[in-house]
Amino acid sequence: MADHRSLYSPVSVAADGSVEVVLGPDHPGFTDPDYRLRRNVIAGISEAWRPGAPVPRVDYTPVEHQVWQRVCAELGPRHERFACAEFLAAKDRLGLPADHIPELTEVGDLLERCTGFRFLPVPGLAPLRTFYSALGGSHFYSTQYIRHHSQPLYTPEPDIVHEVVGHANQLASPRFAALNRLVGEAVDRTRTDGALHFLANVFWFTFEFGLVRESGELRAYGAGILSSYGETEVFRDAAEIRPFDVAAMGTMRYDITRYQPTLFAADSIEQVIEALAEFLATYDDDAYLRYGSANR
Repeated sequence: MADHRSLYSPVSVAADGSVEVVLGPDHPGFTDPDYRLRRNVIAGISEAWRPGAPVPRVDYTPVEHQVWQRVCAELGPRHERFACAEFLAAKDRLGLPADHIPELTEVGDLLERCTGFRFLPVPGLAPLRTFYSALGGSHFYSTQYIRHHSQPLYTPEPDIVHEVVGHANQLASPRFAALNRLVGEAVDRTRTDGALHFLANVFWFTFEFGLVRESGELRAYGAGILSSYGETEVFRDAAEIRPFDVAAMGTMRYDITRYQPTLFAADSIEQVIEALAEFLATYDDDAYLRYGSANR
């Protein structure tokens, strides 16, 4: 999960090594001491991991597996209705389990056979440069916790449902996997924060919230939409839909705490693939300046 300049639940590590996830008062699990302790335990497991070591297991509880089962049961029909063909084919290819939360190693084993990607653990927010740079090496940083059981169809923060149901399914597409690698390569060519944040914005409005027109209707390929019951409810009717425009995406402000009011739709998945590949292949600090100037 990348830090999109957001205020998700921050993770703090004390001098004694103890880990705490700071939940806000509006979080569904704020008043549940068992859930808060569980979040600290899972964050501690991820925090203790170091590159090169095996990805740690989380022994999920029956309640946590039930949340996963409920979400998968609700999102499955919505994918058939709202997801684009590229995403649906990738989802079929990956074959994620619907009866239990897959360990990140299990996700990686499935995904590696499709496109070579592996999932790595992170306790909360990964710094933008760390997260995006890892994509260039076919690695995706993922949280391991799951949302509170009282609201299985809602989360105020990206959890393992978002990371796996959204991004792992997306990354099972060879074309989307190749684009993610180009994101990592592009990030490694940037040096300024401005160029990095411009690229992160483009990622947000494409890989997270991208739309495409297929068979005369809007369909989603963005992981942020396709991992969210609520976003699939509203994206066709509540959002202003703009034409696919990288320069506009890169400078568009957005609020992560609400349904996205502005989305960008391509005329075909080929337009998405070709336009992003062209943009990412040469993106650097100089390109950022050109895109920024063109949009002023």
